[in-house]
Amino acid sequence: MLYILLSICCSIIVSVMLKLAKRYHIDVYQAVVWNYSMAVFLSWLFLKPKLVHLSGAPIVNYALLGLLLPSLFIVIGISIKQSGIVRTDIAQRLSLLIPIIAAFLLFGEHNSLLKSVGILTGFAAILCTIPWKTSGVVGKVGANAWLYLLMVFVGMGLIDVLFKQIAAFKAVTYGTSLFIVFVLAFAFSLAGLVYQVAAKKMKFSWPHILIGWVLGIANFGNILFYIKAHKALADKPSTVFSAMNIGVIVFGALIGLIIFKEKLSLLNKAGILIAIIAVVILSIS
Repeated sequence: MLYILLSICCSIIVSVMLKLAKRYHIDVYQAVVWNYSMAVFLSWLFLKPKLVHLSGAPIVNYALLGLLLPSLFIVIGISIKQSGIVRTDIAQRLSLLIPIIAAFLLFGEHNSLLKSVGILTGFAAILCTIPWKTSGVVGKVGANAWLYLLMVFVGMGLIDVLFKQIAAFKAVTYGTSLFIVFVLAFAFSLAGLVYQVAAKKMKFSWPHILIGWVLGIANFGNILFYIKAHKALADKPSTVFSAMNIGVIVFGALIGLIIFKEKLSLLNKAGILIAIIAVVILSIS
């Protein structure tokens, strides 16, 4: 359970750093770019990629992930700024509904009554946590907050499907695939940074390299400890899955409500409880 707790902590640290970005005038894009440089280094150090026998590897999936990961990181940062940590974390965790639906719509997996109940419960949680109001009891949220939450939900779901597809390709180890994806994510995001600086649309900032490295350590730590938790509890994958997702929702809610004073309506608070129930049902199914 220590690995699960560490993974949860790393995930929350990423959310908190993105939440504090505006307060400390941090350019999220530049931080995200250097975050992936650290991810490349740490994945090489800890995952021991084997860059041989890559013929037939799912290159298209690698490229899509390389583009989606940094892009969604930016969207998550905007969503946290617009909607807060609580709602954004729930949108991320409930994105698991997309690969579950894809499993029996695209990959022929058998559906069950319990799984259907879990999916419907998850969608109910999403509807409850959307900031339907932009003022009043819900607190200060952006006018397009719901759109960014939707993008987080769909984007995380697509990324999960793509990762599941590359995990199914046994000729290349998962650690090697992760390393390649991080290299591509860094290359694509760095190219974007160079273009924006050259076009004078952005001013390069050296301190963002260090900020990005700290973000990268937390981001990679989330992945590494999650993998280690699955290895340590190989016979209890549902325990790891549910504990991780519920932990992030609960701790994220506590951080958002207590430290950042995020305001939620009664419907939003009910959504948190329903989200936890949905995760439990889906992990059992």
